[in-house]
Amino acid sequence: MEITLALAIGVLTGAGVWLLLRPRTFQVIMGLSLLSYAVNLFIFSMGRLGLATGMEPVLRPGVAQDLAHYADPLPQALVLTAIVIGFAMTALFLVVLLASRGLAGNDHVDGTDPTQHPEENA
Repeated sequence: MEITLALAIGVLTGAGVWLLLRPRTFQVIMGLSLLSYAVNLFIFSMGRLGLATGMEPVLRPGVAQDLAHYADPLPQALVLTAIVIGFAMTALFLVVLLASRGLAGNDHVDGTDPTQHPEENA
């Protein structure tokens, strides 16, 4: 399970960085979203002492109330908060993307369209 989670975090991070380096605004927004998903998975996985131990997140009667028997609730709260903030950030970036596309006529990060100025790309 740890290998699968590590590979998922690595793939999400790699794809997010690759999309961040693209010239179009929508790809940059998707890259930021993938990076935030990777960070959320990382934070959530670091909150467990072991992924395969089967610790419960809810207190049960008859079991000692310490972190040796339960999952840590702090990373869960941090990830939940990060999901809400990430959703709001994505919505804001999409509004800025639409406004920028309306003003500039394209969705390139630097505001220029390379097909209109081929001599600058040589």
